[in-house]
Amino acid sequence: MASRRGFTLIEMTIVLFIISLLVLIVLPNLNGQRKRAQEIHRHAMVTVVQGQVTAYLDEFPHGHPDLASLQKAGYLSSQQVQQAQQEGITVQDDRVHD
Repeated sequence: MASRRGFTLIEMTIVLFIISLLVLIVLPNLNGQRKRAQEIHRHAMVTVVQGQVTAYLDEFPHGHPDLASLQKAGYLSSQQVQQAQQEGITVQDDRVHD
């Protein structure tokens, strides 16, 4: 009688169980990291826009900037304005709000 080499059903079940546990541990952590990265990016965009508002007001003290006027004056690129709009960032009373 020839001996067979390979995995038994129990061994395969254990391996699949371990892989399933690893997936259950890793996936929620990835989603949490993605949300944290989005929050950090939003905060960075608010900081950039507020810095550009301050620079705009240094040059135009009587101006009331919004995202469009910041872009027109060259303080923000069109990509930055688009990203700020997607993230709900606005400029009101010379302050940036998200």
